[in-house]
Amino acid sequence: MAETADGMAGYEARHFALEMRGSIALVTLNRPEKKNPLTFESYAELRDYFRALRDAEDVEGVVIQGAGGNFCSGGDVFEIIEPLTKRDMKGLLTFTRMTGDLVLAIRNCRQPVIAAVDGICAGAGAMIALASDMRLGTPDARTAFLFTRVGLAGCDMGACALLPRVIGQGRASELLFSGRAMTAEEGERWGFFNRLTEKDAVAEEALALATRLAEGPNFAHMMTKTMLNREWDMSLEGAIEAEAQAQAICMQTADFTRAFEAFAAKRKPVFEGD
Repeated sequence: MAETADGMAGYEARHFALEMRGSIALVTLNRPEKKNPLTFESYAELRDYFRALRDAEDVEGVVIQGAGGNFCSGGDVFEIIEPLTKRDMKGLLTFTRMTGDLVLAIRNCRQPVIAAVDGICAGAGAMIALASDMRLGTPDARTAFLFTRVGLAGCDMGACALLPRVIGQGRASELLFSGRAMTAEEGERWGFFNRLTEKDAVAEEALALATRLAEGPNFAHMMTKTMLNREWDMSLEGAIEAEAQAQAICMQTADFTRAFEAFAAKRKPVFEGD
């Protein structure tokens, strides 16, 4: 992967489209003729890209979308599923761990990640959206965790950990057992989508949201994302202590001082992420 220790804005993607909008990376799953399915290569490159973003200082937010009116139809049937039927246990585990590592990479990168979901959002595509920090959808969005439709368990790529936390245990159980599509209206009502927007505006709305977040305070945003991840398995006492330490660290940043000085001067703070 061609990147420096502190920069990813110049990265040239091979298995997805990538465009920089200021400090926001626009990642486009780009196989519209097949509703943007993933391949072994795109899984691996997406995983490596999000891993590298953790240390990238020139990318302050990410928007993920699909090309051609659909988000992602999951793993390619003939380029992934068919070859998997011929792998041994070791080869299968190598694949399933790689797919899970993509979810971890999205969760663990410091930048806010926003999914702009239109049309089909299924299987691994649904998990990429779920792994994102926020999701904007269109009225045409149809989200399906369809693993049981191909004879697999619903517990793929962290679905049984993430989905109940977003939409609740009962609703997650229904979707994961049945594999049925969640409508856009259900997704918004259940909390999967932060909001719905017009079909031709969802990417720009997501970019606008990412840009507002990128205006800072970026160190504090990183800390917020870190604590949202870490506090899942903490007691309340442990969480409150962890947040006390995290907030004390943030209080040492220049952005904290900038915010006070701006308030005192009755002007809008300009954050710089340090």
